[in-house]
Amino acid sequence: MRAGVAVRDVTPPPGAAMSGFAARTAPATGVHDPLLVHALVVEETALVTVDVVGLHEDDCAEIRRRCTGPADGVVVHATHTHGGPVSMRGRLGAPVDEAWLAALVATCAEAVDAARAAREPVEVRAGYGAGPGVARNRRRPGGPVDDALPVLHLGRPDGSLLAAVLSYACHPVVLGADNTLFTADYPGVARRMLAERLGGPVLFVTGCAGDANTGHSAAASISTAAAAGRTFAAAERIGTRVADAALTAEPRPGSGPVLAAAREVVLDLDVPAAAEIAAHIAAWDAEAATAEPARAALLREWSAWGRARPAGPATWSGVVSVLRWGPALLVALPGEPFAAAAHEIRRQAGPGTTVLVAGYSNGCPGYLPPAEEHASGGYEVTEAHRYYGMPGPFARGAAERLLDAVRPLLDECG
Repeated sequence: MRAGVAVRDVTPPPGAAMSGFAARTAPATGVHDPLLVHALVVEETALVTVDVVGLHEDDCAEIRRRCTGPADGVVVHATHTHGGPVSMRGRLGAPVDEAWLAALVATCAEAVDAARAAREPVEVRAGYGAGPGVARNRRRPGGPVDDALPVLHLGRPDGSLLAAVLSYACHPVVLGADNTLFTADYPGVARRMLAERLGGPVLFVTGCAGDANTGHSAAASISTAAAAGRTFAAAERIGTRVADAALTAEPRPGSGPVLAAAREVVLDLDVPAAAEIAAHIAAWDAEAATAEPARAALLREWSAWGRARPAGPATWSGVVSVLRWGPALLVALPGEPFAAAAHEIRRQAGPGTTVLVAGYSNGCPGYLPPAEEHASGGYEVTEAHRYYGMPGPFARGAAERLLDAVRPLLDECG
């Protein structure tokens, strides 16, 4: 088959608003490592990854529309670094820089077309590396994680590497709210280390990481104080560990075509009543008056959400995509699915295929917990929609409906 790759730098200048922590209100003061766009085109399909916390589904659709080739064959993925700029209108932070966002959309489409124009013969090899043991369930000790480490190598006939793809399901949130330097977090380290050792660019795809990080609770991020284990040295160590695990993979060639399939899915939201929101606003305002600064910033974010009362229907619509590249399948889900989604999709796909299950793809509207998690509540289930600027959290059963949409696509691309 034929494939091409392109890499572009989209790092904003210092002074831009950052996204990823409601408690962090300071702008970026510099750049630790670049934020990149990677575009990989295989025949008429494409994967484009972007080092931002998320992309709005409307902007993802615009990128797909601008690319040469079938829109259903393009997956737009955000790596979900919490060390990047505000990248979604009305979601996860201050107003977006419209000029920078417009340039980002154009750059993504341009990179895909450049990669398409540079296609050359390759062989796709796929396999799994040893589980790096980095991810921890952040909602409860010992809870489920997805420690699978799928790896793809796209090799030229002369044995050199055109590009590689690596996927892991762990929040890129090693750095905390005290960090004001732009960074791709641990995925940037893993990419760099692998690129140096393999001799070609590496794309990182963040898996179903809604309930997984490196070992702290979501509540631990409601602080701008420095925290042990949430440093650039820690990100370097974790990224290196993931890269080392990826090097244990022995990717093998396999038969199979290049295929793409996509389907629109409509998911219900659980929109709270006006009286409930009003009561919450009163409580948040009262607590914010005496709370420490980081907690007060979070409460003010909640109150602003409540007063704005995001308009719209009690549903959200988006796209689920599946790409088949010979011996590998890429299943691209929107939002922040939990580890359970990846386990179920790999079960459906069956043995013999390397399966990359990506979250944060073709839009990022919030967390998608499985039905059994709703009884436990918590940030991901009952609070995060406010920071996301959504009318309400996704309703119980939304994650399962997402998986229902995947099944026929797996049949189509199997």
